[in-house]
Order: sequence, then structure tokens, then C-alpha cells
Amino acid sequence: MLFTTPDLSNQDLTVLGEIEHYRNRLRYELRTPKRWTGYLRRNLMARAIRGSNSIEGYDVSLDDALAAVEEDEPMNADRETWAEITGYRAAMTYVQQLAEAAHFEYNTTLLSSLHYMMLSHDLSKSPGQFRRNTVYVYDDEAAKVVYEGPDWELVPDLVDELIETLRTPTLEPVFLRAAMAHLNLVMIHPWRDGNGRMARALQTLVLARDGILAPEFSSIEEYLGHGQNTLEYYAVLAKVGGGQWSPANSAARWISFNLRAHHIQAQTVLRRTEEASKLWDALESLARTEGLPERAIMGLYGAALGLRVRRTTYQADADITAGTAGRDLRRMVEAGLLIPYGQTRGRWYLGSERLRSIYGRVKAARQPVVDPYFDYSGWSARHPDPRWRLDRPAVVPTTDRQQP
Repeated sequence: MLFTTPDLSNQDLTVLGEIEHYRNRLRYELRTPKRWTGYLRRNLMARAIRGSNSIEGYDVSLDDALAAVEEDEPMNADRETWAEITGYRAAMTYVQQLAEAAHFEYNTTLLSSLHYMMLSHDLSKSPGQFRRNTVYVYDDEAAKVVYEGPDWELVPDLVDELIETLRTPTLEPVFLRAAMAHLNLVMIHPWRDGNGRMARALQTLVLARDGILAPEFSSIEEYLGHGQNTLEYYAVLAKVGGGQWSPANSAARWISFNLRAHHIQAQTVLRRTEEASKLWDALESLARTEGLPERAIMGLYGAALGLRVRRTTYQADADITAGTAGRDLRRMVEAGLLIPYGQTRGRWYLGSERLRSIYGRVKAARQPVVDPYFDYSGWSARHPDPRWRLDRPAVVPTTDRQQP
């Protein structure tokens, strides 16, 4: 027996309809490929990788998360963290490929393969193999066990049951189907480590297989990895789980939490899409004014966002030689748009205040992201803004523990 999808409340149904509206808008925005779409996709994937790993205590900058996506070297991440980040990148890259695979099938081998990709750097964690002992989730902050997984002997049959639900055709909305796959996998806790990341990756895969939006535009991993959202994520799982394997418990709270996450993430991604278009247009005008080649926008774009730019990345994006890339970057420095740091091969660039102010003007026009479950009718400017924010610090309260 697995956790089953609950009946939706009227508010859930309203939020679900609004999510579909946002998704259709995104599909329309992305229908025609644009020069900045690839940058946005990379940025979203990096944020998803960063968010999902931060929940487990592996924190990296957005610059390093982007370096992982681009298969470049890290700037700041330590060796252990980098191994976790690149392992997750490999698994999520595979999810991207599976999104449109013609002969796709959910099975145990698929899950084991994804798990192996994530943790193959540490064979002591038995990557790709189900656990053969008791496992529980420990809250480091409260210093207590908050969840104990089912007996390890039950794991293979429970995973088979989950796979069968994923194979069975249904009219259930994909957001619910994906959320329930996440819930059941994380509650079964099939592996010694990496269960949370695997559950989040499976949710993204189910969404991607729906075929309307690419995995990067479907994932809620960025949302889950932001500070207070991480705490709420664990709190909801703890409430639904009830401390031990209890599939008869209601998953209503979990579904509402996921619908909120999708709604807010969809607003955020749509806003980024609109801002990317405006920023690209502004940079095209700037390049013409400064007499820079149009390809220079590929270097200025990330720098305008506050990200580090490396010659190797710019060279690959612009499809030019190393010499041409170096000359272009020097021209951008001379124009007062980039500021160089470091020496020779380790050199990188940041956007100048003049360049970053362009994105600042784009951001100034943005509308706040709203919580679809919050009643704004009685809200007053005299009270703290209840709207969700992207700048909350990450908090990691739990870890997997094994029975000796």
C-alpha cells in the first residue's frame, strides 16, 4: 500500500487552474527560440541543482552551480561538495534526455541508475543499491528522530508498487501525480543516502515526461531549497509521515504545499522569461552604442545579472576562437562594462556598475510574487510583506541516519 492522492479542496482546484494558466503562458513564451533562451535554461537548471543539494547541506554559489552545468571547474566549492553537485548534475542531465526518449519506461533499473549517477563518487553509500538495514531521518536541530522508513525487506515490493502506479495511465493532473511520486519515494526511503534528492529528481522527471515544458521549467527544486521553504518542506513531510511508514495518512497538506510551490515557481520563471527578453534588448542597444560585435551580448548577459564570466564560457557560447574571445573581453573592459579579476588562465570578469544598472532598471519594474493560498484582502502595508521571497537563507535541519 502506498500514499494515495487526496481529494482537492476548492482552493486547491483554483490554484491548480492558475498553475495551468501560467504553464500555458510559459509554453507560448518559449515556443519561438530566442537568443537568451539557452542562458535562461542553464540558469534554471543551475538553480535547481543548487536548491536540491542545499537541502542536504551541500551549498554552492550560483556561479559554481552554473560551472557544473557547463562542465567547467568550480571557483569556490570544496572537493566533497563539488562531487555531490556534479553527481546531481549528471542525474539531472539524464532526466533532460529522458524527457523526450521514445522508448522510455519506468522501472527499478532507471531509479537505480539515477541513484548511481548521483552518488557514484562515494561507493561507501552503496550507489544504485537498495538499503539492507533500518534507516531514519534525524533532525539535527531538535536532536531527535523524526521519521523511520519501512523495514528494508519491504523496500523492493514498495518500489515495484510505485513503479506500477507511474506506468498506469491516468487522468490525474501531472502536478498531483509528480507530487505523489515524490512523497512515496521519499517515505519508502529505498537507499542509504540520497533519498531526498532522488525523490525530487523523480518528481521533475514525471513533470518532464508530461511533455509540455522542459525539466528546467517544470522543477520546483529551486523553491524547495530556499530557507523557510526548506523548513516548511520538512515540516509537511514530518506531519504527513507521522514519524514512520504510514501510507494510510492523508497527503492533503503535501499536495497543497506542492501546488503552492508550483504556483510560485511558475510566477518566478515567467518573470525571469520576461526580464530576460528586456535585458537582451537593452544589451543589443548597448553593444551598438559601444561598437561591440553582437556576439558580445553573450558575455555581457551573465555579467549584467551579477554572475562571473570566464573566457572559456564566452568562447563556447559565441563559438569563436580563444584569441577572438580574449580580444572581445578586452574591448568590453575598455568600454567600462566588465571588470577583470585574477591572472591569465584563472582570469574572470564581473559586470561594472554601469552594466549591472541596466538589469537593475529591468528589475525595478517587476511585480512581486504572490502566495496563492494567502488571503490578501486584510493585508496592510503596516504589516510585514507576506509575499514569498527568493532571498531567504538556506537552512538544513535533517540528515539520514543508519541503524548500526
